[in-house]
Amino acid sequence: MPALPYTAIVSGGNTGIGAAIARGFLADGYDVISLSRRKPDWSHPRFISHEVDLLDAAATRQVASEIAANVPITHVVHNAGAIRAKLLEEVADEDVGALAQLHFGAGIALAQAALPSMKLASFGRIVLLSSRAALGTVTRTVYSATKAGIIGMARTWALELAPYGITVNVVAPGPIADTEMFESVMSPDSERAKKLAQSIPLGRLGKSDDVARAVSFFSSPDADFITGQTLYVCGGASIGSISI
Repeated sequence: MPALPYTAIVSGGNTGIGAAIARGFLADGYDVISLSRRKPDWSHPRFISHEVDLLDAAATRQVASEIAANVPITHVVHNAGAIRAKLLEEVADEDVGALAQLHFGAGIALAQAALPSMKLASFGRIVLLSSRAALGTVTRTVYSATKAGIIGMARTWALELAPYGITVNVVAPGPIADTEMFESVMSPDSERAKKLAQSIPLGRLGKSDDVARAVSFFSSPDADFITGQTLYVCGGASIGSISI
């Protein structure tokens, strides 16, 4: 098992949940490399950000390959995502292709780039971000489908990579209020958001740090007997009532 500092790639690591995950890793002594469309508004001596549009498959593979050629990757967290909320009648072919690339293609590219160093070290942690919406939510045809697919993809990878000491797990957040994705649907201070919080069994909306702690758990070297699992970080919304 490699010694600290571990090196983690975090997609979408500049803002929201991704930034919380990155900061958590940094606090634990990791080096962190973020792949994101925009420059971060924060910095750290062990944090590097690469600007890349993960909807661009070729650009994503190029950046991932360049990173892997220069540093051994120990952790991959595929956090980047997008919703494209539409009723069924409005869903376009372009939506299907875009979210398939973002949620599947980018994650595959990052994992493939990291696998040689992980296999060489007989150690690796891959954490994929799904969503409570994988269980179904109105106006989320493509988002729900691809986020559900992430769970199946992770279970397959877990089986394939277990012999190499590489674990693969999924964190599935519920409504996380301090994110741009949530704000694209509703204001965290709106009456709609308050009603949503009341419909969650634990009575509140989530925070990015709630998700980051779950990712940190799966990423720990001590979590070496846990693979192929999905942890819903949703305040009970995956088992109780929720309305958006």
